[in-house]
Amino acid sequence: MKLLTKDLEKKLINAIPDCPTNKPWLKLFNPAGSQTWLLSEYNSERKEFFGLCDLGLGCPELGYVTLNDLENIRLPLGLKIERDMYWEPEHTLSEYAVIAKDNGSIS
Repeated sequence: MKLLTKDLEKKLINAIPDCPTNKPWLKLFNPAGSQTWLLSEYNSERKEFFGLCDLGLGCPELGYVTLNDLENIRLPLGLKIERDMYWEPEHTLSEYAVIAKDNGSIS
């Protein structure tokens, strides 16, 4: 599965840098674990996302992750990181960050 489609790339590239009202248009997840990424910005030159990253350790945080890093994660049974094809954000990234902090995870 392709993690970043052209349509999603356009939405993420056009996001205002470091703007708390950006919506996370891309949700990626580990199908064999609890890791989740809600991504609101993409820098195509560096192939780097900005968003809310939850590595399943109870402390989701805002930060950066590269497309290459996400594509190269190898999971048990040959699985890879997947894109939630039906994701539609209901909140801004900063609102998701507050909710995740209160819950200890992206839910």
